[in-house]
Amino acid sequence: MLTFAQPLKKLLIATLGAAALALAQSASADWILTFAHAHPVADSQHLAAERFAEQVSRRTEGEVSVRIFPNGQLGNDPGMIAGVRGGTIDIELSGNPYFSGLIGEFNVLDLPFLFENQDEAHRVLDGRVGQALLDRMTAKGIKGLAFWEIGFRNLTNSRRPVENASDIKGLKLRTTPNPAHILAFKALGANPVPLPFAELFTALETRTVDGQENPVTLIRSANLYSVQEYLSLTAHAYTAAPLIMNRAKFDGLPAEYRRVIVEEALAAARYQRRLNSERVDRDLAFLKAQGMKVVDRPDRESMRAVVEQPVREAFVAKYGPELLDAVEQAK
Repeated sequence: MLTFAQPLKKLLIATLGAAALALAQSASADWILTFAHAHPVADSQHLAAERFAEQVSRRTEGEVSVRIFPNGQLGNDPGMIAGVRGGTIDIELSGNPYFSGLIGEFNVLDLPFLFENQDEAHRVLDGRVGQALLDRMTAKGIKGLAFWEIGFRNLTNSRRPVENASDIKGLKLRTTPNPAHILAFKALGANPVPLPFAELFTALETRTVDGQENPVTLIRSANLYSVQEYLSLTAHAYTAAPLIMNRAKFDGLPAEYRRVIVEEALAAARYQRRLNSERVDRDLAFLKAQGMKVVDRPDRESMRAVVEQPVREAFVAKYGPELLDAVEQAK
């Protein structure tokens, strides 16, 4: 018996015979999909993208090929998302904050101190709340495939150690273009400067900004430690990373291949998260060995007391309490 995972050509052989196969071969070529992201090739996002491409090719016996363009080769995050909507890029991966301008409700995932650990975040993202958010992309010409991750954000800077909320005051910090992040750092007395990730290293190197906030694994893979002196393990926010696809391109694939892409997107999400979990302790040790001065136990409660309530209230005032309540219940 043929299974769904067998490629379309074999299905045609079984149902219509060799003559129909010859007709199908002339009518449809193999599918080559472009996959763009902004992170370096050493990062877990790229490694998971490679795994995704390999599995899609294997399960379609080469009929669907995924070509990966890392390091912002096809543009910065907003540009790549626009490329997916416009059809010049097929698949794209960016941090959740870059979607909040397109679909404001996505900002709920970026509220500070929303998740205490990865398990809470993954339950929300992989459940009904996460799927409902992905489904909102349909009207924007996007197919939401799965939530990969950036991870828990930690603060680095080139000026001083950050041990409590008052140490953040006066720092010029690169943030994502995200209302929750910007409002939180303003409340802490910092000067938030939204910049695409592709511009971050240069901004730190030239001291255009004093610091930034990203997971330990990305601080290492993007070499941010070479232009930052202090790291504080604030874990003040978790950032998801929606994997998206041009809706018309997705809908134009055979049903068997659409199912393969969604299943492998979810499998690669689990793989990427596992890589991040396995790497974090080793990468933190590496950063310390490179000379970064690390505050392992900053006063997170002093930060939470300043930002948690006002940022949540701002979100609820704009979008209502239902979505935030659903996230809290799903954790």
